[in-house]
Amino acid sequence: MKRLQLFVAAFAILASSSLLASASDPSPLQDFCVAINDTKNGVFVNGKFCKDPKLANAEDFFYSGLNIPRNTSNPVGSTVTPVNVAQIPGLNTLGISLVRIDYAPY
Repeated sequence: MKRLQLFVAAFAILASSSLLASASDPSPLQDFCVAINDTKNGVFVNGKFCKDPKLANAEDFFYSGLNIPRNTSNPVGSTVTPVNVAQIPGLNTLGISLVRIDYAPY
């Protein structure tokens, strides 16, 4: 009987302590990390070197061309236009990428 009471008490303590748990990003480095190819003036994060945040501009977060239909005259009848950190350097460390898929008619 004593063991059962000890088990119930331990279980109650563990159950109530789980209500106090919280989660967050373990180490939020910064809001954004604009990728650059210059290895001398940057910090290496997520496979790319980062531009100084003070030097970031709007072009680092912009890609023109997703509104343009691509050629679909191939055996598959579709074309995929990827957009990731290679096209938009500002996407580095944000975990975002997107694609445009064009399908041939019929």
